[in-house]
Amino acid sequence: MSVLYDYLVVGAGLYGAVFSHEMCRRGKKVLVVDRRRHIGGNCYTEKIDDINVHMYGAHIFRTSRDDIWNYVRQFATFNHFVNSPIANYRGKIFNLPFNMNTFNRIWGVVSPEEAMAKIAEQRKEVSGPPRNLEEKAISLVGRDVYELLIRDYTEKQWGRPCHELPASIINRLPVRFTYDNNYYNDSHQGIPIGGYTAMIGKMFDGCEIRLGTDYLSNRMELSRVAKRIVYTGAIDEFYDFKYGPLEYRSLRFEHVRMPDVVNFQGVAVVNWTDSTVPYTRSMEHKHFEFGTQQSTIVSYEYSYEWKFGEEPYYPINDHVNTSRYQLYANLASKEKKVVFGGRLGLYRYTDMQDTVISALELSNKEGNLK
Repeated sequence: MSVLYDYLVVGAGLYGAVFSHEMCRRGKKVLVVDRRRHIGGNCYTEKIDDINVHMYGAHIFRTSRDDIWNYVRQFATFNHFVNSPIANYRGKIFNLPFNMNTFNRIWGVVSPEEAMAKIAEQRKEVSGPPRNLEEKAISLVGRDVYELLIRDYTEKQWGRPCHELPASIINRLPVRFTYDNNYYNDSHQGIPIGGYTAMIGKMFDGCEIRLGTDYLSNRMELSRVAKRIVYTGAIDEFYDFKYGPLEYRSLRFEHVRMPDVVNFQGVAVVNWTDSTVPYTRSMEHKHFEFGTQQSTIVSYEYSYEWKFGEEPYYPINDHVNTSRYQLYANLASKEKKVVFGGRLGLYRYTDMQDTVISALELSNKEGNLK
């Protein structure tokens, strides 16, 4: 079989879309394959009852880099959605991220000085550097906030007690001593009007796409048709689990149509932070785009231990898995034709802006190859 393409891109998610667009812009012929029957990866949105439903969980694009913000706005008009989730703990509502509204609700404090004093008092129980997530959380916000808003939610999400989880999981936990419910500090934030699927579809203009096509099941045939391969699937599966499988947490979504409900929860995202509720989050999708439809759709997110054949979401970057990934990365570094990228190819959870940045870096590197 003759070589027909400059690049075979395995995976039609955001990483694959950015890379493919950049290569097509440079005049390269690109074939994209994905085992799913839709483009967009986990960013995929589907229009149901005129509401763009985030089928694999909430995705809010954010960045402080003007160049990245301008880059994605080539493909869509973004609205001014600001992520301001709330937490529900046994019927009591708290603002997120942790800020003065949260501290006032819990302790009745009204000034930053009072809130800082309360946290300083409670963090005394942690001596020395935090050894696990529990100690890290208490050192950041005190025991009261930890027990109300972190412990049960995190244990549902990761399926492990907080004292067994690494402190690094919440290194970027936002804590503010202002009355500000904006979850992110980034200067740019929003949702593409019309959904992510439409945006990513524009990125793929000029590419050939084959959906419902499993690269690994057709490896020999597909590998022959392109000069180079960009693989965004799971790196351990690519190598037939030679060193054992890498571990993930997975997610299940229950999408509920409410044809006679105009506004169900009053906010896009609710975190359910007590153990008596089996799901971690609920999302009312119309609020992502300020919808005025006379119906609504709510999705419930359940976290569970990943098993082969299911969709992996969050890498478990503990010592065992990090060491195992390094063995696979060593194999990948010896590849002459295949380059690994994306969340699964690099066994690394990344925000959407990081995905775009990484794909652009690879495309620039590939564009400089002779």
